[in-house]
Amino acid sequence: MATSPDSAQSCLSHPIVWLSNAQQRLGLVPTLGAGMAAWRCYVGGQWVDLLRRWDGQTTDMYTLASFAMLPWSNRISQGGFDVGPQHYPMQCNRVGEPYPIHGDGWLQAWQCEQPEPHVVEMRLHSRGFQGNPYHYEALQRFVLHEEGLEQVLHVTHLGAQPLPYGLGQHPWFARDPDTVLHTPVQGVWLSGADPIPTAHRTDFPPELSDWNPTQGMPAYGTFIDNGFTGWNGVAHIDWPSKGLRLHLRHTETAQRPQADGYCLVYRPSTGPAFCFEPITHPIDAFHMPGQPGLALLQQGQSVGMHLHWRIERRAQEC
Repeated sequence: MATSPDSAQSCLSHPIVWLSNAQQRLGLVPTLGAGMAAWRCYVGGQWVDLLRRWDGQTTDMYTLASFAMLPWSNRISQGGFDVGPQHYPMQCNRVGEPYPIHGDGWLQAWQCEQPEPHVVEMRLHSRGFQGNPYHYEALQRFVLHEEGLEQVLHVTHLGAQPLPYGLGQHPWFARDPDTVLHTPVQGVWLSGADPIPTAHRTDFPPELSDWNPTQGMPAYGTFIDNGFTGWNGVAHIDWPSKGLRLHLRHTETAQRPQADGYCLVYRPSTGPAFCFEPITHPIDAFHMPGQPGLALLQQGQSVGMHLHWRIERRAQEC
């Protein structure tokens, strides 16, 4: 596990674990939610950031390059959720957020080991963190190969009572003026300022003309913090001026029908990055009919997601 001086710096209290080959540099921070500090690739004779780099100093996990969301993703409203007649209260876990957000795995330190030179595994045993009802074991596995990265997230429920589980990844992609996201979806959840979903649409009217990733969504544009439906688990992001394309293929251990998945886009109006988040359930699915995308796990049952990232080097566009 080596340091890499050409990437994000290591914080003394939160050291970065590095994986590298001739074409990539991947930095991980086990003590900050097993998040990512940096992911860079060599293209066009220089090192390019695929993700916004962590500064190595700020301990706010929102400044990381990426982090996993477990045992649920995004927000839970109404102060908690029900499983049958049992109510499980949930506490807010981030200053400024009106609802608990992104689970609790990103808020805890993980144990790290490197079984092979190109592999890092991080594990977490979590029980009742900050009063949450969840008791689980989790594994994150990162495999760096010549063409890209394989990223595994696996969670096993240990509690005596069944609970709903969901997963996600929260990468912050570096963006240029010409960066574009391409991925097929069938609809979008509109929301209030919370942003808890309020209505679902399967069309993209003129006022949402730059919201449709099926036709190509610019990385800069109007503000978006919304979930999308009908995602088939395949996407790519283009950086034309860098001659770079990043492909994603997402699979789950609990298979669902083709084109029945979920993803989320967070596109701030300013700043160096935007988020494209593979998720297994909609925002606030705990309070939707049928709890779509959530897996009600019995003790010993598991759920997981597997992301396959592939880097494609293309001709640069001037």
